[in-house]
Amino acid sequence: MTDAQPPLTWESSESQTSPRVASTLPPEVVTCLENARFLHLATCDAHMPHVSLMNYTYLPSTPFPSTPGPTIIMTTNPSSRKTTNLLANPRVSLLVHDWVSHRPPTRRLSGQNSTSPSDPAHRPSLASLLVSMNTDALSSISATINGSATILPAGSAEEAWCKTQHLENNSGDAMGDGEGDGGRGCFIEGERVRVVVVRIEEGRIADWKGGVRDWVIRQEGEERGGRQEGRLVNGV
Repeated sequence: MTDAQPPLTWESSESQTSPRVASTLPPEVVTCLENARFLHLATCDAHMPHVSLMNYTYLPSTPFPSTPGPTIIMTTNPSSRKTTNLLANPRVSLLVHDWVSHRPPTRRLSGQNSTSPSDPAHRPSLASLLVSMNTDALSSISATINGSATILPAGSAEEAWCKTQHLENNSGDAMGDGEGDGGRGCFIEGERVRVVVVRIEEGRIADWKGGVRDWVIRQEGEERGGRQEGRLVNGV
């Protein structure tokens, strides 16, 4: 018999819960970032939040002093709302997850109110059961990531380097499409697009049981900056 799912209130989640402090991301967050294709970018200005679905590139570090640790690279249209928000408020939140499950259609929504669950025509097939099992196995965590975003100066060496990394990561072949350009023509290579880098600072891992685990990124010699003190580890 499987364990009952605990209530969402079983662990406090308003404040940090004994955060893991290290110079690198937790391994499960790295895996999530390396395997996911998109993330959600949340920006805000004048108390008006905005969320965008973004192509991205994750790097454990860059050769530039502004992003010595874990970094997210994205591109944005200079006339978009998220760009306006970033110029006014560089604080951002990112959401990435490995959940691939979807809510199955209900009889109420599909107009099958009078259909019996025992009707052979509506029993799940073996293929459906296997897909469901595989989906459940892949659905484990979501990671909320907080950081500070910078729109890189146009024409700078840092912009050129980051854009090259982003192009290579989002090619059709790299993403397994087999064809197409992975959106690089529209979202990355345009003449007017701006490159955004997010210096990852802290975050939270949430699992399907309702548990949360916090983490903080701190480079060697970096000041604590008022963050809650936690356990310093070397990348584990």
